[in-house]
Amino acid sequence: MTRRLILASASPRRQELLQDLSYPFDIVAADCEENFDRSLPIASAIEQIARQKALTVWEQHPEAVVLGADTMVCFKDQMMGKPENREDAYRMLKQLSGKTHTVVSGVAIVWKGKAELFHEKTSVTFYELEEELLERYLDSNEPYDKAGAYGIQGKFASYIKGIDGDYNNVVGLPVGRVYQEMKSLLTLTARRNNG
Repeated sequence: MTRRLILASASPRRQELLQDLSYPFDIVAADCEENFDRSLPIASAIEQIARQKALTVWEQHPEAVVLGADTMVCFKDQMMGKPENREDAYRMLKQLSGKTHTVVSGVAIVWKGKAELFHEKTSVTFYELEEELLERYLDSNEPYDKAGAYGIQGKFASYIKGIDGDYNNVVGLPVGRVYQEMKSLLTLTARRNNG
């Protein structure tokens, strides 16, 4: 791949995951309104947020391939983004305690104004959370910038009973799928240009 790659995200976790692809990239945080379209199925609505982010950055850098992503924790009919405050984080974690939920990441790859959209789903099961542990976790800075108020890769790791699916998806970017999608997109384009 010879085109410039831009990650449309300020998330340090997404940046770390993308570094694993060993392909140089720039970071341009998307400055746009994140509108969740409740008329769409959940996964499609999350893909559209990723698309909004990627297109916003692509409009400023039309020569680049832009990668946008959005991650949401889904439990029953609720969608849990980043908590607004301590009480909100407490409510989310209490609801997820001892139960299984789904983490959905929507991804958009924008190139030449066209958006390739896809999503990954991972099931995560928590152990029961004791009150004392919960309060201690809420005293840390960790819950407040993460969907569902927890980070699977941080202090919360010892309360994860199991996962079914892509671990990196829960961290914030299904990097294996991203690599495969980008590879097939760029291979297809190269074939068209040479054909």
